[in-house]
Amino acid sequence: MEKRRKIFFYGNHFHVFYSKLDASTKKKIDWVLGIICELEIVPAKFLKHLEGTDGLYEIRVQVHRKIYRVFCFFDEGKLIIVLQGFQKKTQKTPRNEIKKAQRLKREYYERR
Repeated sequence: MEKRRKIFFYGNHFHVFYSKLDASTKKKIDWVLGIICELEIVPAKFLKHLEGTDGLYEIRVQVHRKIYRVFCFFDEGKLIIVLQGFQKKTQKTPRNEIKKAQRLKREYYERR
């Protein structure tokens, strides 16, 4: 299938998170990233705008009973900038994770 979007991993934050995961979780994250790249309209089950933010999205991954989130944003429409990931352990997304993503997004635009 043709790729509709490209992914760029900003910094090493995502890679540090990803490197600590088991093989089945990595496989599921890779699969969800593939869906996001290929589908014209991505279901909210996999990609959702974070309310109260300026263009931050969360990539949503569930493996068995564990829930993972990967923050990202769009640059120039079809380019997805992946920032960082974490395991979600509560209903609400931790504010410190959102603040970190916002800081990384600002950094990205300052450095390009």
